[in-house]
Amino acid sequence: MGVTRAGAGDVLSFDFLKSGARAYLAIAGGIDVPLVMDSRSTYTLCGMGGFEGRGLQQGDEVAVGSDGDGTPGRSVPAELIPAYGRETELRVMIGLSSYRLTEDSLAEFLETTWTVTPDANRVGYRYRGGELRFEERTPPHGAGSDPANVTDIGYPIGSIQVPGGVEPIALLNDAVTGGGYATIATIISADLDRAGQSKTNEQTRFVEVDLDAALAARHERAQLLARIAEAVSA
Repeated sequence: MGVTRAGAGDVLSFDFLKSGARAYLAIAGGIDVPLVMDSRSTYTLCGMGGFEGRGLQQGDEVAVGSDGDGTPGRSVPAELIPAYGRETELRVMIGLSSYRLTEDSLAEFLETTWTVTPDANRVGYRYRGGELRFEERTPPHGAGSDPANVTDIGYPIGSIQVPGGVEPIALLNDAVTGGGYATIATIISADLDRAGQSKTNEQTRFVEVDLDAALAARHERAQLLARIAEAVSA
């Protein structure tokens, strides 16, 4: 992870990933595309924002912003670069609808080592490894017959639902914002990148934390990002 100056006609190439599932290229000044909802990112599911609402293709030319930062030759110290193994621990806060699970199943959710399935992308990550049971009840009006159904609620980024009690789904940045499935836990914001860096067939454990621990982790992450920015800047 470092800063490199690229000139006209230069070609960038990349080796195979050695850690994690994804690599990122950051360009000083950013990609100069119109703001949509105060963002320059692309939401490919709806064809909104970014570069013509789609992913880049061979032959595309994109403009670069003029306000850049970063000093060529600077690099991120090794101790600030995250390491990703074949088993990932993701800290979660229990809720909003964890009351729908039996007490034993909620404990089982935290005790199980889950496996990332091939259904893993920016919309969500699906896991296999067990079957969770829900408390018996008469479904409220509008909730539907699936035991995981509730009357519609909002979905925070990182919230985890378990349709039918099998294969928990962690909803990530491109997921819908609400629906009718019970969300039994939510991955804390500081660990969302670790979720996105785990690969198909790798293992995941969910670890319960409280609000104070989640806020402390968010503060620590902000400090880490500030140290990385300082390391690559003049």
